[in-house]
Amino acid sequence: MLRELHKELGIAADYRRGGGPPAYEEALELVEVGPNLVGRMQRLTPEAARQWRAMVDAADAVGIQLLIVSGFRGIEYQAALIRKKINAGQKIDDILTVNAAPGHSEHHTGRAVDIATPGSRPLTEEFESTDAFRWLESRAIEFGFSMTYPRENPWGIMYEPWHWSLKV
Repeated sequence: MLRELHKELGIAADYRRGGGPPAYEEALELVEVGPNLVGRMQRLTPEAARQWRAMVDAADAVGIQLLIVSGFRGIEYQAALIRKKINAGQKIDDILTVNAAPGHSEHHTGRAVDIATPGSRPLTEEFESTDAFRWLESRAIEFGFSMTYPRENPWGIMYEPWHWSLKV
């Protein structure tokens, strides 16, 4: 299925061997953790949801607001994001520096969250200049979360200071 999907999207057959992120299975058990910025309900695995809520509460206790932009995304949803960008005229190689190929998105695991905070545009590098980011850098590990895509990461994904994942 993934080979056909990758072929349809113009993703090279050697995507992973070419340095892309590892393959991830879709999470089977998910729970709701609340709506994102546009009101779409987000889901995470039960353990990620527990840790996310604890992290949000700890940040809130010191006046830091963490907002979920994106949690679980299935393979088909990931493909739809890429199709939309292709249809808007973007080249697949450029897209794959921003979005992992279907089957290779950490969001498939249900353990990844894209995080925003008030006063900063979501999903932009400006997030790194926020108190929320500084708090995450020093405290997220206490809850099992770490930033997946630092600058010059080995997978060729752009720097994403907003993307954090519960490590297992």
